Amino acid sequence: MDRSTPRPRRVRLSLAVAVFLGVATLAVSARQPADAQTPAHPHAAAAGTTASELALRNSMRMLWEQHVAWTRLAIVSFAGDLPDLAATQQRLLQNQAHIGKAIVPFYGPEAGKRLTWLLRRHIVIAVEILVDAKSGNDEALAKDLKRWDRNANQIASFLHGANPDNWPLREMRQMMHRHLRLTTQEAVAQLTGDYAAGVRAYDGAEREILAMADMLSMGIVLQFPDRFE
Repeated sequence: MDRSTPRPRRVRLSLAVAVFLGVATLAVSARQPADAQTPAHPHAAAAGTTASELALRNSMRMLWEQHVAWTRLAIVSFAGDLPDLAATQQRLLQNQAHIGKAIVPFYGPEAGKRLTWLLRRHIVIAVEILVDAKSGNDEALAKDLKRWDRNANQIASFLHGANPDNWPLREMRQMMHRHLRLTTQEAVAQLTGDYAAGVRAYDGAEREILAMADMLSMGIVLQFPDRFE
């Protein structure tokens, strides 16, 4: 990041994204109690969990942990103009393919391809948002934030359609929009040089994504119990 960036531009950067953060926070809080934290899925692993259930849970956690970890590395590299950015972005995109592949045994190859495509769009749009924010292009930023929001709803709808009984649409949307809000907070903090806030945002994103991974894995177990006996 260019340390010569004037302070007023940094202030405008924070304000440009603050509108989205406010809307995203309201959208999530309107659907859950005000004191709600990122909860563990109500069907979290318990005593009597089979080896196959545990393997799925651990695999899902690893994949989604990698999602937020490589996202953070991409944000840091982008903000600092680091030479590893291209390699980091490529690894991040690869992670989306790995997540898509993970659902193929349960929902088939077409579903895996669709989820991969949606998640790759999630990453591509996020990169465009970073470019908009860093350049101070508020008009493009507003448009891309709306595209990101629509993509989140598409991912939520896809997941709900695959497993409607165990992945309710409302919960899927809450999950995705919490993820967007926390990732946006992380990016804003990094771009504005508030590194302590960036670390806190990442901690929140990590907790949220692990709860999300558990929700997904246990939803699969409940939908396909015969495969986990």
